[in-house]
Amino acid sequence: MTFLWRRRGGRGGGAARKKGAPEGIKPGMELTVPTHFRCPISLDLMKDPVSLSTGITYDRESIEKWMDMGNFTCPVTNQVLRNFDQIPNHALRKMIQDWCVEHKSYGVERIPTPRVPITPYEVSEVCARMSAAAKDGDEKKCQELVVKIMTSAKESERNKRCIIGNGIGSALADMFEMFSHFSVEKHVNLLKETLSALTWSFPLGEEGVSKLKSAISLRCMTSFLKDEDLSSRQNVIFVLKELILEDQGCVDGLVEIDGIEETLLRIVKVPICPKATQACLVVIHNMMLLQEKSPMITLRFVQLGLIPLILDILVDGNKSMCEKALGVLDIVCNLEEGRDSAYTNALTIPLLVKKILRVSDTATAFSISTLWKLSLGEISENALVEAVELGAFQKLLVVLQVGCGERTLKEKVTELLKMMNLYRDKLDCFDSSLGFKHLKRSY
Repeated sequence: MTFLWRRRGGRGGGAARKKGAPEGIKPGMELTVPTHFRCPISLDLMKDPVSLSTGITYDRESIEKWMDMGNFTCPVTNQVLRNFDQIPNHALRKMIQDWCVEHKSYGVERIPTPRVPITPYEVSEVCARMSAAAKDGDEKKCQELVVKIMTSAKESERNKRCIIGNGIGSALADMFEMFSHFSVEKHVNLLKETLSALTWSFPLGEEGVSKLKSAISLRCMTSFLKDEDLSSRQNVIFVLKELILEDQGCVDGLVEIDGIEETLLRIVKVPICPKATQACLVVIHNMMLLQEKSPMITLRFVQLGLIPLILDILVDGNKSMCEKALGVLDIVCNLEEGRDSAYTNALTIPLLVKKILRVSDTATAFSISTLWKLSLGEISENALVEAVELGAFQKLLVVLQVGCGERTLKEKVTELLKMMNLYRDKLDCFDSSLGFKHLKRSY
């Protein structure tokens, strides 16, 4: 098979020559690339050729993707691999680089010499040195090791996977707890660097989680949430979110911290970035899930003004943001105080009705559940009338007809329709021709 390399240039020859094309080289001129310089998998020019035990050479990135997909054979020979060692083919790589330099006039760029990937042994060694330096209180050494591991992780996704899979998260969590014990003010730079590394080091494992969810670690992290350094606040909220998703037990320690509600609301009120806001909503949502044990958590958030902030997010938030905001609002409405506070805001019912069938199945489920909760108690009649006037009845019919998924949701939809039907004679808003108009409306 013949492979061709087409020199990059403008659409017209004149345009290319104006940009300094070498004399004698015409734009669009074809250059044959040697077949053995191309990866058998991607058919692209190899940047980091490595040989397997079968003797076949591939580009490292391509063969690693092949192996990550669970394949245990050589793609070319179909032989079962005796081992997964990837031996750098330096001779071939040097030939490819020389060929690139030789054909530079055709627009071929020389491939850079690849860095040697980090190995599991090297990661384990760094983890051991990190733990030893932390026990000795050697901040300088720990700082060097954190920078080294972060630099390696940035070099390639392969390095990052190797680092995460060989215990770096647990070592970082252990170091963070130790230096939190010593003095936050004295070791603030190291602690912030460690938090930055922790954002991509999950899962931490049982030991790492236990270190990071300790009272001293949680207090240190939440103290950074009050910092003016936006990067530190962002890293903390990312770490807290991942920590909670790995072990919800850490919420018990989080709610014990004085002023944590005000601190988290600050992240929502003064956004750092959309991802940070989403992470913060996940943390708040999980804290509120404890309301059966301590409804004061949810009540505290309501009193601090969470509901207006949630509604602001629903006005122009993206899909993921709306789902998380609606999830929080749904939990808030488990409390009577929460329902009263939500209904007093003029945006609540309109936004809930609008989000049905407009965002996602998850958002629809949360919106319906919240509407159902608002239909309970003293405000039920007013809430139902307003929802009917805004077209909720027609939307709920569509939801029921296309399928609700969960049985509980179906029951809520049915109950809402029965309650709304009581106002059929009072309100002129049941135009049957509106039936499915909401189903295909874009978000």
